[in-house]
Amino acid sequence: MILYGLDLFGVAVFAVSGALTAGSVGLDLLGVLVIASFTAIGGGTVRDLLLNRHPIFWIRDPTYLIVIATTAFLTVAYVRFFPPPGHALLIADALGLAIFAMSGAQIAEGERLSPIIVVLMGTMTGVAGGVFRDVLSARLPLLLQRDIYATAAIAGITLYLVLQGLGVRRAAAFWMGLVAIAALRLVAIAWGLQLPVFTLPM
Repeated sequence: MILYGLDLFGVAVFAVSGALTAGSVGLDLLGVLVIASFTAIGGGTVRDLLLNRHPIFWIRDPTYLIVIATTAFLTVAYVRFFPPPGHALLIADALGLAIFAMSGAQIAEGERLSPIIVVLMGTMTGVAGGVFRDVLSARLPLLLQRDIYATAAIAGITLYLVLQGLGVRRAAAFWMGLVAIAALRLVAIAWGLQLPVFTLPM
């Protein structure tokens, strides 16, 4: 139940992110709901399709859709009276990334896939929704920018697998990986840490 609650929290956070992005480009309410939905469940949907997991998680449990719609419309109502919660949203987004990445990794791990696929599936679960959000709103995806985002997910999932290989209990390794992802993302935001840029010599 704790993990399920965390998953719903992650969906709500990403739905807020999608709704605010839709508002920044001037979409109507349907557009807000579409962007919020792709942001919140896009990564998990791609993961389930690639792993041939049916029915897809939000079809099996429509609670996810209810959370998305409720959160998106509450966000629209909130920003009519108050400024968007910038820093608070960044913190929540880091937690959402950590939750989705680790839950995706555990699902892939349950399919008895190789470690590199576990890392890829977990990272995809965490970041693909944001890619959909940015593409649909005509922005360069955060994944392709210098920000330490997907890198944090890769590092945290790798830590989770390494700890298990060293004999750490799965539950403890899960929480350590989750904290590592959130911490890396928050430290990168606070200190402006970025990956080096590849440029062609002139």
